[in-house]
Amino acid sequence: MPYKEKKRNIVQLIVAITAIIFISYISSIIYSRIDLTSEKRYTLFDITKNTLRDLNDAVYIKIYLDGDMPIGFKRMQKSLKETLDEFRVYAGENIQYEFINPSESTDPKVRDVLFKDLIDKGLEPTNIQVREKDGGKTQKLLYPGVIISYKGKEISVNLLHNNPAQSGDENINLSIQNFEFYLIDAVLKLKTEKLPKLAFIQGHGELDQYESGDIDKKLSEYYDTYRVEINGDIAALEPYSVVIIAGPISPVPEADKLVIDQYIMKGGKVLWFVDPVTVSIDSLSQGATTLANINQHNLEDQLFRYGARLNLSLIQDLQCALIPVNTSLPGQEPKFAASPWVYYPLLSASGNSSITRNLNMIKTQFISPIDTVGGDGNIKKMILLTTSQNSRTLNIPLFVNLGEVTRSPLEREFRRSNIPVAVLLEGTFESAFQNRPLSKLNHGKPFEFKAKSESTRMIVVSDADIIRNDVRRRADGAFISPLGYDRYTKQTFGNKDLVMNMVKYLDDDRGLMNLRIRDFKLRLLDKKKITESRFAWQLFNLITPSVILIIGGLIWLYIRKRRFTR
Repeated sequence: MPYKEKKRNIVQLIVAITAIIFISYISSIIYSRIDLTSEKRYTLFDITKNTLRDLNDAVYIKIYLDGDMPIGFKRMQKSLKETLDEFRVYAGENIQYEFINPSESTDPKVRDVLFKDLIDKGLEPTNIQVREKDGGKTQKLLYPGVIISYKGKEISVNLLHNNPAQSGDENINLSIQNFEFYLIDAVLKLKTEKLPKLAFIQGHGELDQYESGDIDKKLSEYYDTYRVEINGDIAALEPYSVVIIAGPISPVPEADKLVIDQYIMKGGKVLWFVDPVTVSIDSLSQGATTLANINQHNLEDQLFRYGARLNLSLIQDLQCALIPVNTSLPGQEPKFAASPWVYYPLLSASGNSSITRNLNMIKTQFISPIDTVGGDGNIKKMILLTTSQNSRTLNIPLFVNLGEVTRSPLEREFRRSNIPVAVLLEGTFESAFQNRPLSKLNHGKPFEFKAKSESTRMIVVSDADIIRNDVRRRADGAFISPLGYDRYTKQTFGNKDLVMNMVKYLDDDRGLMNLRIRDFKLRLLDKKKITESRFAWQLFNLITPSVILIIGGLIWLYIRKRRFTR
């Protein structure tokens, strides 16, 4: 080889090696990722990236989703691993995770101890069927959730979305959509050193600590919760990030309304659960007729000024919950059967909002319509909850009797659809106390009055029972049922998730709730078409490979014949 050519080859080799080293160094400092999926499945939100970058200690995640599982749960496992691997791109070694099979031990006692420990920590089991090698099926418990630890604190997160109205594949797909939200929400909770404050207003017949006890317990994971009586003190609500007004049944004094109004004007967030109409459920349970009448809460003018009007009527809906009815004859031992009760609508949550997206149906009792009013362009209004396609309204005063349950409702009478019962209001609000004398309020003490609010938000719901849990009072104490649980059908509705999402949205200044808008398309095969064309595809798969081999062989023989004939 000539000297010049040899020298040129050596130079080219050195340049190539230098370029490789330089590119490797640059790629170790600067990296980029391209998400080619149509749903941006692997693209994390900014709040997720910032949260992961800000970790100053390791987050340990134990995932109890491993072992012999149906294909849907294996898909969950794979997607969860991909999500956590994406987390590690931004958090590095500060994200540590392991998959654990809770049924791995062959000792039943060891398994039972672990199962009990997982349940005590808050993980909810789900029962599945597993096909054995001999063709039989066995029942098996899965715990599709994680336990996350950070700086000595621990939290449990259930990952399986379980809506009875949807198929198993749809529920698993919705669970996968929410992985980023579930995990980052938990990490932010663990990182929070001082919890914000939340107030339940008391003093006007609102739900007590038992009737709203279950949601209070859940909210206490995110807030320091308090029961607050305003007593006309203008500064009574200043320490609180969110205020909940749940079910007032006596008139709210003007002095207390002013305190709430000025709290809103200063940017406070309020969640209103207000019944426009009162119905005595105790009277109904005793088989008597009760009167549905106006609830004298004295808040209608204030809510109207903010942009919501509570209508004085009751909604009936063919999509409704069940109520126990005594079907035995007079003098016989009571025998109860569950029957549909059109005064207990089951609401469909809107899919357009991060608050209500992918929620189970919401259980209600004696609800009323809401209208949005006013043309103020500074206030954005969004309907969150509506009735079904078959509903109607009845004006009050109205007599309600449990005997109505024995009469089959006529579908032609239920012609109204999608009646609003909950609305989100966002923007800058005008005070409900403008141009009113205020000298006698705030106990006669002077204060700085604000006529227009800072940018804030509120939610108005026309049913306090959405946030009310059942309470069984006995001699040994009061026992609280989970919010949304129906003891007659043994089903848990989406009430608790709804209220939690409402509070989180009102107090969300970082964009956490935007993580709930992810939408991964579920591309399922058409089972009907599969069944209809099954034989044709089996025949195609059986014959096609043989035909391809024969054709290929003939072509090869033809080519050989032409080549060697020449």
